[in-house]
Formats: sequence, structure tokens, C-alpha cells
Amino acid sequence: MQQDISSLRWVIIAPEAEVIKWTAAFQKEAPGILLEVGPEVTDPATVDILLLWKNPKGSLAPFKNIKLYYSLGAGVDHLMKDQDLLPDVPICRIVDPLLSFSMSNYILFAVLYFQRKWDKFLKDRKNKIWDHDGISEENIRIGILGLGTLGTDAAIKLHQLGFEVIGYSPSPKQIDGISTFSEGELANFLAQCNVLVCTVPSTPQTRGLLSKPLFDQLTQPTYLINVARGAVQVEKDILEALEHNVLSGAFLDVFESEPLPKEHPFWTHPKVQTTPHIASITNPEAGVAQILNNAFAVKHENNLVHTVDPKKGY
Repeated sequence: MQQDISSLRWVIIAPEAEVIKWTAAFQKEAPGILLEVGPEVTDPATVDILLLWKNPKGSLAPFKNIKLYYSLGAGVDHLMKDQDLLPDVPICRIVDPLLSFSMSNYILFAVLYFQRKWDKFLKDRKNKIWDHDGISEENIRIGILGLGTLGTDAAIKLHQLGFEVIGYSPSPKQIDGISTFSEGELANFLAQCNVLVCTVPSTPQTRGLLSKPLFDQLTQPTYLINVARGAVQVEKDILEALEHNVLSGAFLDVFESEPLPKEHPFWTHPKVQTTPHIASITNPEAGVAQILNNAFAVKHENNLVHTVDPKKGY
């Protein structure tokens, strides 16, 4: 198969660290593929496949005859806002079982951190307090906001651990053992959870979703976990909700500005835990196989997998 698609011309446009990782993965898994580094390449009109991650604005314009756009991750928000996307060219993304494994593990950790009151026990240890008889677990009901591949995997695993889990997505979903809500039922969903896990894609519809209008629909202090995208949250509203105990705490992996500015109050806020956007990171070696299969499908006009619906943005 590699020989068959090596005649295609491949270009990667991504930050340097991503270029290094993906180039090494292609050299190992598909040594017959020449991966050129863009955006500036000779004769861009002859390029067939673009591999993209956080490509600069305007970088797609010279590539007039692309057969396939490929996002080098599960997210595609960096592509959807690009005005130079050719409308009839398919877009695919990486769907890696290891992404779900890592993401669900992160969510499980964040949930357990709150449920087992780890903040309290870290403080007790520092102050040498032996609180054997105190309440050591929170009574929680977990709401998964976004039931795509990653959100559904986390919901199922949390349910299997014995937690009560509910889920919301715009379109109806059915998951054994989990009550689900869809469009028009968001307020009902929010009223029933006190841990809110956000796994929605970043789209124009979800931009700023985690903000005061949503928080105002919470009926009890709620612990927020956001592993989606920074654009989904409004950080001043999160801080205000924490101050008024609308949010009991927050465990955040994504931010409006990344890296998180050193002066940002999240760094030192006693109710906030932060990580540097590492909840789930694509494994390039696993991704190469998917990319090769879809490149083969494009060349032979076969059906693609893991395609993106531009109207939905994911």
C-alpha cells in the first residue's frame, strides 16, 4: 500500500515539535513516504495531502489541488476557522484508542481527586492532622457534557466504577446504564449533576459555553472538569462562579491562552487544579496507519473513515 500512495505528494504544516514527532513516525512506519515541511514548498499546486495542526492563517491558500486534509489530532477547530479550506475536499482526523484511554484516565483521576477530597487530605498532611473520622468522600452525580467518542468512553468507565452518570449531547444518544439528554434538555441535565465534565468539540456553537449563562442553570455547587478546549470556557466567569460557590472547584487542562500566563489567578487559586493540556495526546505512530489507509482510500475513491462534517465542525 505504501508504494501505491508514495506517488502522492505529502506536506505537513504544524509547530516544530509536532513536525519532528510526525516526521519520525512516518520514517519509522512508512519510510516510502516523503513528508515535506510547509507551508512554503515549491510548486504547492502539485501537493495532494496536507497534514495539519495549528497551521498559520493563510498557509492553506497556495494549495489549490488538495485531495485530503488531515488533522493531526482529535480536534479540528484549528481547521474549521480557516477561510482557505477548499469546500469539496474531505477532512479527516485522528481517532486513536489510546486517546480515549488517556482521556478517560485523566477524567477518572480528576473525578476521584474531588470525590475523595484530596485537597483536604493534602492540607491535613501538611498540617499533620489525622482526621480519621471525618467524611472522606463526596456524594456525587457526574454529568458528561459532550457524548462523542471521548465523552462516551469516560461515561461508560465511570459508570462501571459504580458512579451515577448522566450525559448530554445535542443529538440523542443511547448508552446502557446512563441517562442521556439532548437538545432542549440542557437545563434539566445541569440541574441533576454536581460534577460537570466538559468534553465538547470546539465549534462556533460551543465557544464560551462554560460561562455565566450555563453556570446560572446549576442548582447545586458543582465541580467543573474541562478537557475540551480553552475556547469553550470563559475564565472570568469561572473565577466569579468559584467566588460565589456556584462552582465548588475546577480541574482544568485547557485555557483561553496557552501556555497559561504566569500572572493568571488559576495558578494560585485554592479551588483550581491545572495541567498543561496533557489530558490526551495523539500517538503519531498509531496515527500514521490511519492516515495511510485514508490516503489509499482517496487515491482509489474508496470510503474514508474518521471524516469531519464541516457543518457540525467535528
